[in-house]
Amino acid sequence: MTPAITFAVGDIHGCERALLALLRRCTDYASGRAHRFVFIGDYVDRGPDSRAAIATLRALEQRRPGDVVCLMGNHEELMLGAIDSGDPAWWFNNGGMQTLLSYGTRDPAGLPQDDITWVRSLSLTFDDGKRFFVHAGVDPDHPLDRQPREALLWIRGRFHHSDQDYGRLIVHGHTPTKNGRPEVRPNRINIDTACVYGGVLTAAVFTAEETTPVDFLTARD
Repeated sequence: MTPAITFAVGDIHGCERALLALLRRCTDYASGRAHRFVFIGDYVDRGPDSRAAIATLRALEQRRPGDVVCLMGNHEELMLGAIDSGDPAWWFNNGGMQTLLSYGTRDPAGLPQDDITWVRSLSLTFDDGKRFFVHAGVDPDHPLDRQPREALLWIRGRFHHSDQDYGRLIVHGHTPTKNGRPEVRPNRINIDTACVYGGVLTAAVFTAEETTPVDFLTARD
């Protein structure tokens, strides 16, 4: 059965305090109604406590099996690339050292295997029949069920400028908004509201009846 409420949460980037505060706000908002969480990726890098953010998400999954969807972001892919290639330079240029320091190491090989296994298991998309949740966006030239991995994790320009009707509202992050507020378009909603850059962490509130958000909840780190 579809939950009454879906909370879609934007890019966390190690902002653990904002994450905990936002989860409390979401729970209060639900007021006992059935609800689920969809996290759209980028849990690590740049912010102060990537390790704690991952621990919080994993614990939430364990407490609420079936009600928590964690998607992969490009920063999770950067982390895995650094581990698999043995060359962390690109990851370090994008905030990877902050992640390592939160784990008390400077070597990607020192990251705990259970967290790495969890990151590898993350899905790329989630489709609830009304919304298509994804980290970066979609390629307008491909149907939703045949999207290139690179587009799902990295796309910006062509997706942002397209007014194409995808048959679903695309809910994404990846590109921090400049005003710290969600970007709402007829075919997509960007919920990366730049928490790690001094903005807020945002949850878009969706119901089973309405395709577009009925509300937005925020918290600061």
